[in-house]
Amino acid sequence: MRKFHYEARDQSTNKIVKSIVQAESEHAAAKTLIQQGFMPLSIKSEEDTKNIFAKLTSRITNKDRVIFLRQLSTLIGAGLPLAQSLRTVAEQTENKKFQEIIQDILTEVEGGKSLSSSLKRYPEVFDTIIIALVSAGEASGTLDEALQRVALQKEKDAETLSKIRGAMVYPGIVMLVIVGVMLFMLLTVVPQVQALYDNLGQSLPWLTAMMINTSQFIIHYWWLVLSVLGVLGYFMGQYLKTDTGIRMKDTLKLNIPLFSAMFRKMYMARFTRTGQTLLATGVAMLDMLRISAESVNNVIIAEEINRAAEKVKGGKALSVALEKEEYVLTMVPQMIKIGEQSGKIDEMMGKTAQVYEDELESEIKGLTTTIEPLLMIVMAVFVGGMVGAILFPIYSLVNKIH
Repeated sequence: MRKFHYEARDQSTNKIVKSIVQAESEHAAAKTLIQQGFMPLSIKSEEDTKNIFAKLTSRITNKDRVIFLRQLSTLIGAGLPLAQSLRTVAEQTENKKFQEIIQDILTEVEGGKSLSSSLKRYPEVFDTIIIALVSAGEASGTLDEALQRVALQKEKDAETLSKIRGAMVYPGIVMLVIVGVMLFMLLTVVPQVQALYDNLGQSLPWLTAMMINTSQFIIHYWWLVLSVLGVLGYFMGQYLKTDTGIRMKDTLKLNIPLFSAMFRKMYMARFTRTGQTLLATGVAMLDMLRISAESVNNVIIAEEINRAAEKVKGGKALSVALEKEEYVLTMVPQMIKIGEQSGKIDEMMGKTAQVYEDELESEIKGLTTTIEPLLMIVMAVFVGGMVGAILFPIYSLVNKIH
């Protein structure tokens, strides 16, 4: 039984009543209230009435998924039945929302369904890679190994993404400092310069006049500035969710100066690491390409992998199918070709992934060193320009007075 918070009108007294009713579903709760002489106005499950903090703390993270996969792998590898393993993992899971999902999966498994089909009910938690590897592990009788492989895959993905985000923190902080300094000067220092010129009856230099006009506009129409920025931010966010916006964003990542090489290596590492994991677990080549295309999280790279899959389907070797694609780095088809000749494609894809992961780590470390002087130049140009626009006219006034 679930608890529902309701607001209803008492038909006998015509008063509004707010309380809680227990029922199997929202429909059942409404039926119960009507039988009791109430006209339901709103019915919400207790889960919907949780505060925002509770919802945020119950968010299922990648760490939660990895722990679940590793614990389940260990228990199955130790010889425990799947249902008992799921029950034990559910008891050890601290995240209440995830615990409920595992309990639901356990119910499905005890009802005779496979683990992979049970996981499919929660695509927002278990992606296609997890489901494909679990399905392959069930078919080959190596479910514990499959779970261990996918846990390792998720850990490596999270580690790479964390390093890239870490590299972006420093530039972001510097840009915020630049914007903060400029706003401070526009809102506090520039108006004082205007007052000084007004008192002396002097005309303003054009650069100073432009800054003062900007300052006055922000001071008097700050609400309009914030509204425009909010609207632009909203529509930009919505645009980036469209197919055209996603395509533009992904193309930019592959071609943006300084960062393009890093992003290309990240996508190649993700593709080859996923391919290695899937092939080693027994997933078919075409299924591997389809799932890998979804996992790279870039529509441009995904299109190239899908084009290669069509060529493989037509009888070409994977190495040949990939070598003509624009954003597939040269080493990938070369290493895959060696794997095709030796019969160890998964092993060669794994080695390729390791090379790109190592290069990516080195590149991320050097990125801060490369960006730091450029950011200092940008800061000097913006802040120095504003300081110059304020101080030079003052020096000019002082000279005139003398």
